[in-house]
Amino acid sequence: MLNRRELIRRLSSFPVIGGIVGSVAPFSVLAAPAQKTPPKRDVFKELGVRTFINAAGTYTAMTGSLMRDEVMDAINFTSKEFCMLDEAQDKVGEQIARLVHAEAAVVTSGAFSGMTLGLAGILTGMDVKKVEQLPHLEYTGMKSEVIIQKGHDIVYNHALTNTGCKIVWVETAEDVAKAVNERTALMHFLHIQSDLGKIQHEEWVALGKKYNVPTSIDIAADVPPVSNLWRFNDMGFSFVVISGGKALRGPQSAGLLMGKKEIIAAARLHMPPRGFNIGRGFKINKEEIFGMYVAIDSYIKYDHDKEWKEWEAGIAHIQNAVKSVPGVTTEVKVPMLGNHTPTLHITWNESVKITSQKLKENLRNASPSIEIAGGGEPNNVQVTVFMLKPGQEKIVATRLKEELTKAVA
Repeated sequence: MLNRRELIRRLSSFPVIGGIVGSVAPFSVLAAPAQKTPPKRDVFKELGVRTFINAAGTYTAMTGSLMRDEVMDAINFTSKEFCMLDEAQDKVGEQIARLVHAEAAVVTSGAFSGMTLGLAGILTGMDVKKVEQLPHLEYTGMKSEVIIQKGHDIVYNHALTNTGCKIVWVETAEDVAKAVNERTALMHFLHIQSDLGKIQHEEWVALGKKYNVPTSIDIAADVPPVSNLWRFNDMGFSFVVISGGKALRGPQSAGLLMGKKEIIAAARLHMPPRGFNIGRGFKINKEEIFGMYVAIDSYIKYDHDKEWKEWEAGIAHIQNAVKSVPGVTTEVKVPMLGNHTPTLHITWNESVKITSQKLKENLRNASPSIEIAGGGEPNNVQVTVFMLKPGQEKIVATRLKEELTKAVA
């Protein structure tokens, strides 16, 4: 990992931004770096805010993920100087685009805002008058419809209707052919629910090209694998959005919009520092912009095979502890589309007298506090390790075994 002096030397060389991060040692999610010095002020304790061991995953409600030291070094360093916001986006966008095989890229305030901004750029192009008119599309000559598969219906599609567009639902290629018209602005795809749709990625892109309609894809939490950072750009989607504060371990409030050069250029007309647009509230500060660059650059350089083996070892440690409890069974599964990491499913029979919700409460309310996933079924929870700090897999294993053992009739 870069030491602070080397990072500062490289950051000081702007506009040659490609040198922010050099050779970065592989980062283990079971080996998150400890703080270098004790905090001057523990504001969590001061304000009574609960902290916890995160064995659940990268949930927004749980504040996503923990930023790495090199990301925080970039954030802290860039907080000490002024620069022009557009120049920062220009230089960072050029480098990120190179890394992810896109024509252009821009750091956004999350994947959700990236969806709004990408569609807004398609609607208006570089016409400032149209930019000022959004989200009021009537009588403007702008297009007003987005085509989405019914299997891809989630609340985050609201990001698209923020532009004033309405959604047209389809299921088959024949439905798409009937739905496309002069009002169609975009065909949007949701990767994490691609198995729920009848049309898959490549066919979706091909249909967009056939009808001359841009295509977009939401991959908010869909790395790992690292190849997803460029897979959908290579496939030909017009724009792609991803969250920054999940597996990438960038700022939780940041994301990335990447894709065709003309779409990204137009999307930036809807972004700060400009204030005549629907995206003024999607402000992203310079620290987050540089932090996202460092996060992506260093993430790509990790030894992901080594990382995977560490995840498996952590899961195995917890699994070996809990499966020794009578009435408890375990299974390791790997979600294929999103949150693609080893996940331990823990199930118990009627001899274990505890509900999943009670188990979660007991872990949450003890010290140290632990958060796990699941609870939709009365006798099943899930555990991940990729957000754990060194040694925390041992704590999680011990506490799970304790609570399940106490509950055995």
